Amino acid sequence: MNTAPGIPSAQRGVLWAKRLAGYRKRLDTAVPLVVEGKLVRMVGLTLEAVGCHAPVGARCDVLASNGNRIEAEVVGFSGENTILMPTGDIHGLTPNARVVPSSHVCEAVVGDGLLGRVVDASGRPLDGKGPIVADARVPLTGRPINPLARQSITETLDVGVRSINALLTVGRGQRMGLFAGSGVGKSVLLGMMTRYTAADVIVVGLIGERGREVKEFVENILGEEGLARAVVVAAPADQPPLMRMHGAWLTTSIAEYFRDRGMKVLLLMDSLTRFSQAQREIGLAIGEPPATKGYPPSVFAKLSQLVERVGNGDRGSGSITAFYTVLAEGDDQNDPIADAARATLDGHLVLSRDIAETGLYPAIDVESSISRVMHDIAEPVHLQAAQRFRQLYSTYQQNKDLIAVGAYQNGSDPRIDEAIAYQPRLLEFLRQGNSQGIVFEESLDQLCELLLPAEGGGETITEGNAV
Repeated sequence: MNTAPGIPSAQRGVLWAKRLAGYRKRLDTAVPLVVEGKLVRMVGLTLEAVGCHAPVGARCDVLASNGNRIEAEVVGFSGENTILMPTGDIHGLTPNARVVPSSHVCEAVVGDGLLGRVVDASGRPLDGKGPIVADARVPLTGRPINPLARQSITETLDVGVRSINALLTVGRGQRMGLFAGSGVGKSVLLGMMTRYTAADVIVVGLIGERGREVKEFVENILGEEGLARAVVVAAPADQPPLMRMHGAWLTTSIAEYFRDRGMKVLLLMDSLTRFSQAQREIGLAIGEPPATKGYPPSVFAKLSQLVERVGNGDRGSGSITAFYTVLAEGDDQNDPIADAARATLDGHLVLSRDIAETGLYPAIDVESSISRVMHDIAEPVHLQAAQRFRQLYSTYQQNKDLIAVGAYQNGSDPRIDEAIAYQPRLLEFLRQGNSQGIVFEESLDQLCELLLPAEGGGETITEGNAV
């Protein structure tokens, strides 16, 4: 049948080809159909919907009876049911509420406009300084790095704390754990490192802590000078578990952005324990079986995924040196999270309550702490002095009960006699005020002057000639 009388067949072919091309273009740009579902179950913070087709990690809008849209994220599924976790308040939800998959994806908005700002787990400003000017976007879950492409840790990092610089030397790109109970000076030590560490950018994640501590950390510990080169991400304890996890991911994504631009980044996260507890809440809520002291297996997988994102990059000269606080519940250092963190991180600093009660700050337990990269980046003379400090300190600690009750007789053991003579100066070396920053070179000089043999002589410095 001739559909275009009077038009030659060749021209009709060109005409139909143009029409088909236009139809194909419209199909390519057509908005896909959104398959909505309905809410059928809500237990605690777990929502279940049927008829909603969305992958794990996707966002959905749940339409409440009061007209509000409650954002939720898909965290699992069971048969035909999709399991979601809300990212905010869930008041107003009713049975059979509409569940609409959203086009929103989990990305972090990053840029120089974040410097000096305090944001929540979604990247929204909390400091009342207006909107954040940043247009770059990076995945919230980061990008994997080939382990063979990572740059090695070859440079020392000056953190401004004498005991860490001299005895537990940290390298650029290292991941350290700060193990502490409550009230032993953890926040003060973090503040000291924030102010005195040699870094281009500081990214602080306050995850799952008390809301009161956020303002105290920003105003009293960080201060205006520290905040000028810092980004603070706050996800307090009253936030849903999903947002506490997002806060940790956002903190790491921001640090990755600056690292990939060649900057030296210091990442402080308080705390890794609260991040793990948030994942435990999610895992148990969706039916994951508890494995180790109530922690499901996904907790340890998520912990490793988070920590492995930091360190030296595979391009440029940027690095992320991270300090993660690990809360020792009841001062128990064998907590499952503390155990997993020790195995995953590149070293740990243990803050002791017994030391803090003596008035010695920072209350770092030198015997229980270790830096796994110190032997690779420190000079031999530095290692020799640090080892000798540990020997003297440990010898005294092992015999302090005998010394305290007068059961030890002077002259019975030369090693103990030497440790007793050195003990006051060792404690003074470990003591440092929170408003006092000591650079790396000065820390090392003071250690060597205190402990190494005198130049030109082969005998150890004794009580009479020690500096």
